[in-house]
Amino acid sequence: MSEITLMSDPQIAALPVEECGERLVDVREAEALLVDNRCHDGTGAFAHLREGVLERLLAAQSRLPDGMRLLYVEGYRPPSLQRRYFEEYGAELRAAHPEWSAPELHAAASRYVSPPEIAPHSAGSAVDVTLAAADGRELDLGTRMNASPEESEGACYTAATAIPAEARRHREILGAALTGAGLVNYPTEWWHWSFGDRYWALATGAPAALYGPKEL
Repeated sequence: MSEITLMSDPQIAALPVEECGERLVDVREAEALLVDNRCHDGTGAFAHLREGVLERLLAAQSRLPDGMRLLYVEGYRPPSLQRRYFEEYGAELRAAHPEWSAPELHAAASRYVSPPEIAPHSAGSAVDVTLAAADGRELDLGTRMNASPEESEGACYTAATAIPAEARRHREILGAALTGAGLVNYPTEWWHWSFGDRYWALATGAPAALYGPKEL
């Protein structure tokens, strides 16, 4: 995967899912994590992850330098909500680029929102996460979380170079901790990391995903 493989790539949809049956658990019960409420949905769905993903997130936190903590923003996303996000972003792109074909729109939308049928968030296998100081203050990673490619002029891409040196260092620290714990990054979103989903399987060479879409 030397070049960016988008979520819409047929290779990803072609990978099988061998559902392992792990539960969705509430990350707010893990006192070591800071949990941000900006994505609170009224039901608490945002604060859930598969057990194995939470274990790796806690392992990643233990790898951080002194004075830094993970700041959890969003994990599980119900399939209906994922579908709404994808369709809304697709509509924005269609309005901005009426000349694009349906496949072009689908691929472009998948840079920022995963197609509902393979979305890691709906499997409880993806987490949107950033860094905070020991006092809970969110650190600068170059863009706001969930900045689109259009809004950020591409600075949301993990390897983007047009960001301040301190933000680049923070991205490297975050990436080293999460990669070391077994998660993989979606390269168009510095904040999006996953384990056990189809994208993870493609990135790591696993024969199948461990988690498929799930209702809470």
